[in-house]
Amino acid sequence: MLYAQTPASEKRRLFRERLADGELLRFPGAFNPLSARLIERKGFDGVYISGAVIAADLGLPDIGLTTLTEVAGRARQIARMTDLPAIVDADTGFGEPMNVARTIQELEDAGLGGAHIEDQVNPKRCGHLDGKQVVDEDTALKRIRSAVQSRRDPNFVVIARTDVRGVDGLDAAVDRAKKLADAGADVIFPEAMATLAEFEAVRAAVDVPILANMTEFGKSELFTSEQLADVGVNIVIWPVSLLRMAMGAAGRALDTLNDEGALTARLDEMQHRADLYDLLDYPAYNAFDSSVFNFTIAR
Repeated sequence: MLYAQTPASEKRRLFRERLADGELLRFPGAFNPLSARLIERKGFDGVYISGAVIAADLGLPDIGLTTLTEVAGRARQIARMTDLPAIVDADTGFGEPMNVARTIQELEDAGLGGAHIEDQVNPKRCGHLDGKQVVDEDTALKRIRSAVQSRRDPNFVVIARTDVRGVDGLDAAVDRAKKLADAGADVIFPEAMATLAEFEAVRAAVDVPILANMTEFGKSELFTSEQLADVGVNIVIWPVSLLRMAMGAAGRALDTLNDEGALTARLDEMQHRADLYDLLDYPAYNAFDSSVFNFTIAR
């Protein structure tokens, strides 16, 4: 009932253990707390919280307009709804290295299992758009060192995202990935890799886990989980997929209302009321309610 029963520290510990096993962990992106619970129900390994999705939820583009308060607040709502570990997109850390330190501690307090900090110039752009700019190596490394040094729970996973591939090419991205790992990053997130061979190149260059972003309509081909596992990827995220599916379905429903005046023809596409109530665990609420409000008023 209400929220997950597993403490955030335990979720982080278990996440660390599974990362150490070397298996591929699958993290679909949750666009709200209820979708995080569905991700868990369907047997996935973790929940991803996309900065692009948080921005879109506010009707904003993914260009660094959201604040730390907005991201931490929404991430808390999502992370507490599931016993799975949740990792969140923390963009460029919301400022200079001291801001990165505060960002990490705020996200720890929000119950996250980890976060990624990127090396784009602030304000950032979506990682699969052209025209990105990255910061110099010293600034990028300071962001990651600050994140690592500021965490209070050593199991909080610091993920270093590099966007260098789309700016200076693969060799430069591999070089930066190695230096980010040396700076203390627990996981390397090479953004916008074009081929499996490029993921393999990063995998061969670093001794820490790597993360693959399988976002639709971007620079990367949509590789399967099996393909990514075969080249040594440790985490795969689908950051915006569920939001895209939900918004696509919502658009089709609105078209049907315009055309037909009712949604009778689309009932089989909807989550049934019974399934929603099951996901929300209505029986537990009813049992709790009955145990508390079990009195009668004398007349």
